[in-house]
Amino acid sequence: MTAGRTGFLMALAAWPVFAGDAQGQTDYFNTDAGRPVRIEDAYATERYAFELKLAPVRLERARGGEYHWSVEPEIAYGILPRTHVELGLPVAGTDRDGAGAGGGIAGLELSALHNLNNETRLLPALALRADLLLPAGSRAPDEPYASVSGIMTRSFRFGRIHINGQYTIGPTPATSSMEPAAARWLAGMAIDKTFPLQAFLIIADVYATQPLHDDDDVVWNAGAGIRYQLNPRFALDAGLGRRLTGDPTWSLTFGTAYAFAIRSLIP
Repeated sequence: MTAGRTGFLMALAAWPVFAGDAQGQTDYFNTDAGRPVRIEDAYATERYAFELKLAPVRLERARGGEYHWSVEPEIAYGILPRTHVELGLPVAGTDRDGAGAGGGIAGLELSALHNLNNETRLLPALALRADLLLPAGSRAPDEPYASVSGIMTRSFRFGRIHINGQYTIGPTPATSSMEPAAARWLAGMAIDKTFPLQAFLIIADVYATQPLHDDDDVVWNAGAGIRYQLNPRFALDAGLGRRLTGDPTWSLTFGTAYAFAIRSLIP
């Protein structure tokens, strides 16, 4: 998260039990993976702040009328300066021609992101992220998978550019339909534009992924989305994505985030 959230957090701490509202909240400015596009920025949740991602929903429609859906509630906590930890519980399912194939828990996700530096005149903002997907639930993989990501954010007059690269460590699954969808590697870029007076952001990305099955072709994807600050605590996001190669799949995402702090946890 950006340094501008420091003032927001200080104002939150002034309330007796939970932090209160603040005019300086800029949660709309900070993009996460999948909210609203796959490529994210290099900033972490502010120290001592919680961000509850209430209902990140993703719906994909493949050729032949097959639908894949997922819901992944998450909570992030700013545990150290420029560092947050995150816990997620993805739930996923498939619907074929109106005949529901059922859904279930698709693993337990643990992650940590550390922002190495704030952006300067010479250097972009850089971050490292580590993710661990554990085999828990009926739709989860049989083995754990660990991922390491490098993230860069650079600001220009026209907006910001974000570059992400990710590599996943883990065995090749027995089938290519592991949920949530995973890739051996990912590389991509996003461009966003903010409108501070409206607390509004638009973003577009393009990225390539190599499926965990190395024999499968590299898949190219593109997406666009928006984030809007509804009030000092709530932010909304929505996105539209398209798989450009292979099966021409469309995807829709929608999510909400609730930011707060607990006074007793702040020194």
